[in-house]
Amino acid sequence: MHLLYALLAVVGAVQLSSFATSIYLHRCLAHRGVKLHPALTLLLRVELWLATGIKPKEWVAVHRKHHRHTDVMGDPHSPMLEGLWRILLGNAYYYTREARHPETLTRFAPDVGNDWLDRHLFRFGIVGIALGVGIFVWLLGPLWGGVAFVSQAAIYIFFNAVVNGANHAVGYQNFNNTATNLRVVALLTAGEGLHNNHHAFPTSARFSVRKGEFDPSWPVLRLLARLRLAEPLRVAPQID
Repeated sequence: MHLLYALLAVVGAVQLSSFATSIYLHRCLAHRGVKLHPALTLLLRVELWLATGIKPKEWVAVHRKHHRHTDVMGDPHSPMLEGLWRILLGNAYYYTREARHPETLTRFAPDVGNDWLDRHLFRFGIVGIALGVGIFVWLLGPLWGGVAFVSQAAIYIFFNAVVNGANHAVGYQNFNNTATNLRVVALLTAGEGLHNNHHAFPTSARFSVRKGEFDPSWPVLRLLARLRLAEPLRVAPQID
């Protein structure tokens, strides 16, 4: 029974972090394609802080630089430059290396991470992780809580590596850019696997553009819009 609860916690945490990353960090902060209600924004920020320790300013800066220099010199995590397996196995290293450059943060994310909560709370990623571990241990016990927290963090990191690596190496393309689409990856990562579409329309709140493509974040955003918690600002056109 403890194993079952731990598995459910891992799956739940990974999916919550994936949706928070795609909807908040990616579509809202990095590309301004979605506007979110402040209350929802706070919940997503807290979830990411507790489960991943990610600092929004760093994530946005690294991602925007990736778009500015996609698969050419300057791209923080290109499999075409570093090799696919290096990105799949070491994406966290390449992300951290780029995020440590003050000029990257200043140039690519001057509009992010400047409010009181970012400056006094969310920038302390290690504190968020410590609290996250504490919550898992409280719910599942020391052994299964620790295993579950480490597992969800590792899976989340790997999913990001797959998008940054495989989605620039294998898959199909609807548009003429160096990214690719992988439908299975999209299902696991809240739509991020429709990466070729995203690079063609980076500010679109919806990543799917044709029949047979499913962006899991899009129905969530439509529901949030009905609840007046989100407002998609730009949506890519369907191509069939």
